[in-house]
Amino acid sequence: MSDVNDYAGKWSTSPTIALRATEEFDLATLNRNSTPGWDGKKKHGKKFMKTREGILDELQERFFANARLGNDRRILVVLQGLDTSGKGGIVRHVLGMVDPQGLHIANFGVPTEEELSHHFLWRIKKQLPPPGKIGVFDRSHYEDVLIGRVDNLADEDEIDKRYDEINRWEAKLVEEGYTLIKVALMHSHREQGMRLAERLARPDKWWKYSTNDIDTRGKWDAYQEAYQVMFDRTSTEHAPWYIVPADRKWYSRLAVTELIVQALVDLEQEWPMPRWKLEVQRRRLLETMNAEDMEEAQEALQMKREDVNEEILEVARIRSAIDEVGELDDGDRVGGDVDIPDTTMEEEMAGVSADEDSNDSNEDSDGEDSDGKDSNGKDSDSDDSTEKPKKSKKKGKKSKKGKKK
Repeated sequence: MSDVNDYAGKWSTSPTIALRATEEFDLATLNRNSTPGWDGKKKHGKKFMKTREGILDELQERFFANARLGNDRRILVVLQGLDTSGKGGIVRHVLGMVDPQGLHIANFGVPTEEELSHHFLWRIKKQLPPPGKIGVFDRSHYEDVLIGRVDNLADEDEIDKRYDEINRWEAKLVEEGYTLIKVALMHSHREQGMRLAERLARPDKWWKYSTNDIDTRGKWDAYQEAYQVMFDRTSTEHAPWYIVPADRKWYSRLAVTELIVQALVDLEQEWPMPRWKLEVQRRRLLETMNAEDMEEAQEALQMKREDVNEEILEVARIRSAIDEVGELDDGDRVGGDVDIPDTTMEEEMAGVSADEDSNDSNEDSDGEDSDGKDSNGKDSDSDDSTEKPKKSKKKGKKSKKGKKK
């Protein structure tokens, strides 16, 4: 049996542990450039992503196949983050590794007149994934407590009530067989500026830009406060928030991939057994074939069956090892690093590092959301990032400096 280290890559703490929002989490101290739980560099992360692609595709297909025969388990990935935080990149580069037939992707833009006439969860419930599909919410019901709070679209008592309603609703979903993976992509103020600057500099990115982007950026501190309250009120035992530092887009994708793989492993699903009898159906098929084809088919299919059985055993070994990876914990936690100093956009543009972790914005551009708009009607983000210097290794010190990071 393969050692767990063969399947851990550079994970020293599982992201299900390292990125989980606890009661003590303070967004003001978050190093948006850090890579909690991962001790490698970008090249290690990209290589490791490729090793996860095969097992992710296999487990997702099992998930889909079990639903065809009556299993009602579902997975819902909730992606939240400000403009340019990388939500579109997660959809394209992470969920793009699985069969699109097994995905249910929804984007929540500006509410329609009909949607506004209903409860705020009405339109969300309509987009829940069916059994066997991985649902992805690119923005979600949390817009109603984030934008609602920042732009005063509802009074304080109403916003406060919504947190409790969301918690009750999510608890009910879990009882019904959903696995919720709530991901908050938290990039820094300066990184957002760099990504918006790139959109303005490139004609092929102008279509992504909205004049409202700068207006929303001017509310940065208010949004950081709204996110902190959201984490405090809605990160629960049954549906925790995973806070992903998002200045390094390769790390964001790596972390979300591992969260989804771990969720699929936890389902412990095998290939479903058919309701029909194998020997009966085999005999019926052979009766429709001539003798020569029958002999050739029996020999070839016996070899194929042996190969598939070996693959099933190998997947079982890999799944067991990944399950152990989910228990890795060397104490690294999101928010444990002191944030890097603030710099101006001009300083960042002039001082971009040329090392392997610095810039992959031209290497792979991202897809857009389904309607290209967030719930304020602004262009939604992809992840055309210019990345930042390597993370600080200082631990345990909490910085209470300003929220613009």
